Amino acid sequence: MAEAKKKGAAKSAAAVTEAQKKVRRKKKAKKNVTHGVVHIQATYNNTIVSITDTNGNTLAWSSAGKNGFKGPKKATPYAASIIVKDAIEKVREMGLQEVDVIVRGIGAGREGAIRALNINGIKVLGIRDLTPVPHNGCRPPRPRRV
Repeated sequence: MAEAKKKGAAKSAAAVTEAQKKVRRKKKAKKNVTHGVVHIQATYNNTIVSITDTNGNTLAWSSAGKNGFKGPKKATPYAASIIVKDAIEKVREMGLQEVDVIVRGIGAGREGAIRALNINGIKVLGIRDLTPVPHNGCRPPRPRRV
């Protein structure tokens, strides 16, 4: 009798999985965005690109580490161009055509990223540099005694 219960339980579990497979899910609605904002963060060690709509909702992002670059290669202009290409491929389906660019940081990848936007068929309407500037900055290190 215990064996019969086990067999019945196995059949009902199989039936549940079959029922779960038949559930139809709604397809995610595709966004149609023609104008966006590209945020480029270029540090000495890395470059990160985020593409947003005008409200600030992220559509796609990419970074040098995500694309397989390691160590000092992450901050190069070549890595920045690959990053931009990767991010644009993600938003190509959404119909993005023109962007404003916001650049932060003083890394080597900032120029390469902006050039890559033009090469990949995105019209750049404006470029803003919002690199933070320290007001007097940190306390300098003590003088070295030799």
